[in-house]
Amino acid sequence: MEIRGHKLVPGSIHHRLQPRTTKSLPRMLQITNRRLATASAIMMATSLIHAWSDSPKNQRRPHPDALPNQHKAGDVDNPDLVPFVVQRTSSLSGIVIDEMDAELVGSWKYSTHTPPYVGLGYLHDQKQAKGTSSVTFRPVIPETGVYEVRLSHCYNIRRATNTPVTIHHADGDTTLRINQQKTPEHRRLFRTLGRYRFLKGKGGWVRISTGGTDGKYVIADAVQFLPAASDGPTATSKTGD
Repeated sequence: MEIRGHKLVPGSIHHRLQPRTTKSLPRMLQITNRRLATASAIMMATSLIHAWSDSPKNQRRPHPDALPNQHKAGDVDNPDLVPFVVQRTSSLSGIVIDEMDAELVGSWKYSTHTPPYVGLGYLHDQKQAKGTSSVTFRPVIPETGVYEVRLSHCYNIRRATNTPVTIHHADGDTTLRINQQKTPEHRRLFRTLGRYRFLKGKGGWVRISTGGTDGKYVIADAVQFLPAASDGPTATSKTGD
């Protein structure tokens, strides 16, 4: 073959200028799309969480006594943990009390910077006024019995290693010191505090306080009460950290 008197030699500039088709193009597009999807997945996930929370049907308001969150959607320190965020307490078993329904004493601030968390976000004590702030979660227990109590919190090295948590149950008070730098054992979000007997009604509660946690953040998010077998040990903690 000739082009204007010249032979078309494979590898020549004329040959390289010829349009080419390749079977690998669709695969290249798939790889590119996957990379783009990976790069934007976290932003999309967090945006969907905020959009779901802001929709009129599902909208819940932050606690009126807490300072507002200053982080934008997608502004997180560990994107790999975004999939562990629980948007709705109704998707969890048992009785779940979120920070929106808790009783606040002192100055607490909302954040979504460190996932995972339950609902709109979590509260932290701003590392201030230690020993004077608390968050109390008060469930309505439907039937007298034994319940496993779980506490949700995000975790990193900025968290307190000795957060005081008091469980007020039918047999008295039990106070634990929780290491909030450790990964919770239930879906990286909830940790078991123990099994306790509660009477029917509003007499029981779980309180997170801040005494002795100087220099570190105390986190308050949600508490879960799960009915447990009544023939096991009660009023004992699972974790001693």
